[in-house]
Amino acid sequence: MAIGYYFIVSALLFSIGLVGVLLRRNAIVMFMCIELMLNSVNLTLAAAARMWGGPDGQVFVFFVIVVAAAEAVVGLALIVNLYFRRGTLDVDVPQLLRW
Repeated sequence: MAIGYYFIVSALLFSIGLVGVLLRRNAIVMFMCIELMLNSVNLTLAAAARMWGGPDGQVFVFFVIVVAAAEAVVGLALIVNLYFRRGTLDVDVPQLLRW
């Protein structure tokens, strides 16, 4: 399979994630769209590493996965805490930022 197809799929995944972040107002859906965007970057890095024949892209993929896992832990903890404190996950509610 040609490398260009990987880049096309990655661009489509990133676009879907970006549209999801911009249009959706639920914090969990936005969080999932950000994860989709990170995975599309991983696909691009892995495809580039395959194209150039070096391990650099795969090392970057590993670090992105580690950062995404840490972000998932902290992000989900914040989302659960926000839901229990306020009772909603709608990011358009301006009172969510006040104490």
